[in-house]
Amino acid sequence: MRRPVGLIRATLRYLGRTTPVHRSQSDGDRGDIPPPIAPGEDVQTVQDGVGPLLRRRYSVLIDGADISPETLIAGFGAAPNRGAPADVAVFVKTEGRPGVIAAGDEFLIRMPGPWDGPVRVATATPTSFRLVTLRGHLEAGQIEFRSRHEDGALLFEIESWARPGDRLSHVLYNRLWVAREVQLNLWVETCIRLAARSGGQVRNGVQVHTRTVPEEPATG
Repeated sequence: MRRPVGLIRATLRYLGRTTPVHRSQSDGDRGDIPPPIAPGEDVQTVQDGVGPLLRRRYSVLIDGADISPETLIAGFGAAPNRGAPADVAVFVKTEGRPGVIAAGDEFLIRMPGPWDGPVRVATATPTSFRLVTLRGHLEAGQIEFRSRHEDGALLFEIESWARPGDRLSHVLYNRLWVAREVQLNLWVETCIRLAARSGGQVRNGVQVHTRTVPEEPATG
């Protein structure tokens, strides 16, 4: 029951959102291929996916924040459900110590549809951490969360490099656009929620830029 109710709630929140979302698109190239990651039998790299590679960056500038980039990332990494909306995604930690984020940790992301996704922390620094998808995930690729000071404000960014994990996912992403929009709503809402938790105000909305690489990438 959580799945259809979650989709309904997410749709209503999307329709009623007051924070502007500025979306842009451009053609990608080989420069959009993600950096290599440590190999593993259960890791799904972009090579394992189907269809075009999408490189997406979500960013929000936060004025008047009363926390540092390190505090924002540490708090979000330790408890991702403080930022991600529970009706769209619930992070369940399956490997690693609770209350911290470290390379090798694993999560199962439960989403409102038949596409719960396992991920592993590939890298973690005081101001960023990167996840890689594991076998069975709707996507094949990587996603990074990072923060820093920029233009007198606190900047939070999410950047993903991914392809659909199989042919069914390819239809959902690139033909019906269902999964693509659910994902966009998830990370936009995460940006807005973390901005609120920082004690500041969003400047000029959330920026979402998508670069599409139609040919199959060779690495990553």
